[in-house]
Amino acid sequence: MRVLRIVGTYTYVPANRNRPAPSLSKMTVFRSRDVAAVGLSRTALGRLVAAGTIERVGRGLYVGVNARVTEQHTLVEAAKRVPKGIVCLLSALRFHRLTTQTPHEVWLAIDVKARKPAADWPPLRIVRFSGAARTQGVEAHTIEGVELHVTSREKTVADCFKYRNKIGLDVALEALREYLRGGQRSVGDLVRAAEVCRVARVMRPYIESLA
Repeated sequence: MRVLRIVGTYTYVPANRNRPAPSLSKMTVFRSRDVAAVGLSRTALGRLVAAGTIERVGRGLYVGVNARVTEQHTLVEAAKRVPKGIVCLLSALRFHRLTTQTPHEVWLAIDVKARKPAADWPPLRIVRFSGAARTQGVEAHTIEGVELHVTSREKTVADCFKYRNKIGLDVALEALREYLRGGQRSVGDLVRAAEVCRVARVMRPYIESLA
């Protein structure tokens, strides 16, 4: 009679080909080029889309169907699409809660020499900054695991006066009023931002009348 000794056990776990890689599952937005970094092939990416695990929202841009997104999700999508872009003007006003408007485009600033991005989603409104106007007064925020560059509150207000012919003087004045009403106001920082944008002389009368 033969006796069998059990020397160990194991559990067979079948691979789930429709489950995204762990690091991708934590990302609410990712590009097709990101999948290679986690060892996922383009073919596997296509299977995930077909299975409904992830959704293609634009050319080369994907989101997890069960991802926890924030109110800034569209800005995050824009940041993944244009990593060197800076959220500015109407989109930055909304981000800082300095306007009642809800822009239907994401306003992004890029370098004057940068190629204009071609994107089907999200809709973008591109403006070009140069010199100190592009590098100063820019904050970095991590949202949904993605680094987002946004003009500061002061720089955003100053930019609105600089581009008042494009967005309207009424929008710039609303932004200035909301900024001065807030508890985080700093007239000195606002004036310095206005100097960077070369609109200090334009803004000074409005600041003096509203401050």
